[in-house]
Amino acid sequence: MNKENSVYVNGETGIIANKSNKIRTSKATIIFNIIGYSFVSILAVICLLPFIMLISGSFTSEHAISRYGYGILPKEFTLSAYKMIFKYPMDIIRAYQVTVFITVAGTALGLFIISMTAYILSRKTFKYRNKLSFFFYFTTLFNGGLVSLYIFMIRYLHLKDNYLALILPLLINVFYLLVMRSFMSGIPESIIESAKIDGAGDFTIFLKLILPLSKAGLATIGLFIALDYWNDWYNAMLYMSDYKKFPLQYMLYNMLSSTEAMSRISSASSISMRDLPSQSLKLAMAVIATGPIILVYPFVQKYFVKGITVGAVKG
Repeated sequence: MNKENSVYVNGETGIIANKSNKIRTSKATIIFNIIGYSFVSILAVICLLPFIMLISGSFTSEHAISRYGYGILPKEFTLSAYKMIFKYPMDIIRAYQVTVFITVAGTALGLFIISMTAYILSRKTFKYRNKLSFFFYFTTLFNGGLVSLYIFMIRYLHLKDNYLALILPLLINVFYLLVMRSFMSGIPESIIESAKIDGAGDFTIFLKLILPLSKAGLATIGLFIALDYWNDWYNAMLYMSDYKKFPLQYMLYNMLSSTEAMSRISSASSISMRDLPSQSLKLAMAVIATGPIILVYPFVQKYFVKGITVGAVKG
């Protein structure tokens, strides 16, 4: 046999190569890839199907939903739900602006505080890190309750109709803090020690070394914090009375409550409101509320993958 054309088989990877550096995939690997990609594709379609039905239902008339149920394609196409939501478009735009501002400001501030606290708790040289960790953990088991929080926010901080009332309650999540601390604990101590030898201070180390090395964790926790702020309506119900400062979720909640009240009135009286959107209105609200988050998610998805694979390969 000619040595130049000799064939080598790598049993572990299923790769067949010759000395001319030509690589071809074995049949077993091809079959495995076909099965794997097919399974993932089917799973992706199953996950995507409910959202497609959600969008389709938002464009379906109330009568068709009651008679035929939900489907991939709308039975009777209508824009009544969206027309009802955007009857006063400036209110929706203003609510979007409030929600975006609260989400961006709260996420940036919360992520900075959580990451800084997690960095301190992850350092073994910090003398009181165990006591401080227990202090944060204790707050997950016991708290003062809603009444004391409301009195503190309104009477002492005077945050009625103030955007800070929407930012402060969600500023620090202990679970996110513990996850971030575990992530930063994986950063080698030698990096910090070498930076201190070069004369860098703790704040410089945190900003120029720790944060760049923690992009995957920051992106993951940042998305969770952003979702908390984006979906929050309960704090707005407690602390906001000026409708011009209502976030999107709370405005949609009020609109849905009004629609359900009208539906109850129509069912208890002789007034006919057959074409009043109720189920389709809920679906349309879900589309409007989740749309921006779905657009943002692909930009941070790569950091999720990176965060999962960190530490999976031995050096």
